[in-house]
Amino acid sequence: MRRFRLPLVLLATALLAGCATSTDIRSPLATWVPSPNHNVRSPVIIVLHHTDQDNVQQSLHTLRTANSGGRVSSHYLVGSDGHIYQLVADNLRAWHAGGGRWGSITDLNSASIGIEIDNDGNSRFAPDQIAALIRLLTDLCTRLDIPRSQIIAHADLAPARKQDPSRYFPWQQLAEAGFGMWPRASDGPAPEGFDPWLGLQAFGYALDDRAATVGAFHRRFRGRDDLPATLDAEDARILHSLLLQTR
Repeated sequence: MRRFRLPLVLLATALLAGCATSTDIRSPLATWVPSPNHNVRSPVIIVLHHTDQDNVQQSLHTLRTANSGGRVSSHYLVGSDGHIYQLVADNLRAWHAGGGRWGSITDLNSASIGIEIDNDGNSRFAPDQIAALIRLLTDLCTRLDIPRSQIIAHADLAPARKQDPSRYFPWQQLAEAGFGMWPRASDGPAPEGFDPWLGLQAFGYALDDRAATVGAFHRRFRGRDDLPATLDAEDARILHSLLLQTR
């Protein structure tokens, strides 16, 4: 049998073409004339969750299969020992947020990076775990150019459905490390006439279910699950300070 040898250049071209067709979605009706003027869709916000499971191995299994609501995933999982696992590439859409809204963003899965934190929801978060989370946030915000203020809770975007991370999550420590937002005592009380409901909405919360939204706000900024579903002077002070920081 006579053997034919492709020149190396042609062989490389064929291999590259094969690789391209395996990753690029193209129409069979059009001629492929690629342009370099494009980029992948980039996340603009990071959503933090707690796993509400017993251990990291159980969570790894769930995030690669399904839970009671169907298939779920996240981009990252941070173990209690500080080990960081990546399950979905940064430029792909993980299934972690579900329905909800934050400000003008209505499809959080398409716009966000999802980070699950190994925690049962009734325990404090381990110091090594929070240190690892801060390292991960530093990397993501630097590498993907995500604003460091754009770190929110799962409950922030879906207050009627979710309560994670729990009241034990150290949002103030995260803010002191430069991530998320925290009220400043130096801003003083809210001025006369300040409307805290409009403040909630301006900050990013939806007001479809006001009681649930207030619960999510209290959990994040006051570390409480037992406050009335109303907004008081302390809430107004917090919101006024947060809004000053967004200007």
